[in-house]
Amino acid sequence: MYTKILVPIDGSVHSQHALSVACKLSEQNSTKVYVLHIPEVVGNTTKLIWGVGVLASDATSEHLASAGEALLEEAETFAKAKGIRNIETMIEQGRPVDIILEVSRREGVDVIVMGSRGLSDLGGMVAGSVSHKVGHLAQCGVITVS
Repeated sequence: MYTKILVPIDGSVHSQHALSVACKLSEQNSTKVYVLHIPEVVGNTTKLIWGVGVLASDATSEHLASAGEALLEEAETFAKAKGIRNIETMIEQGRPVDIILEVSRREGVDVIVMGSRGLSDLGGMVAGSVSHKVGHLAQCGVITVS
């Protein structure tokens, strides 16, 4: 089975499903689950973020950081309720594809479990989705969850 799983989350329903799948794939005591959040400015006026609430697109960097921390706390609580004991949360800055690939290599993960769509769906339609790019470039397995 998997010993290290990376789950990038952005607060979307798809990332919530990805975390749920990662929890099911985990051997509760021996698998380490990394939950990664990369704050991103999106084009819409507001976003509903799972476990956090509504966030304005013009939110300050401090507010984005606070919302990111709250999102990670919610994800950690969710994973622990599913029986996951070995969990590490992290916030990284940068282009999501680059950061996800960098963290996966740095931590030596076996698989990345991520949502097929995130909060910035419009940008994904124009430039190609993050999950699509990660799937092509990752040096480990990638499971994309709808």
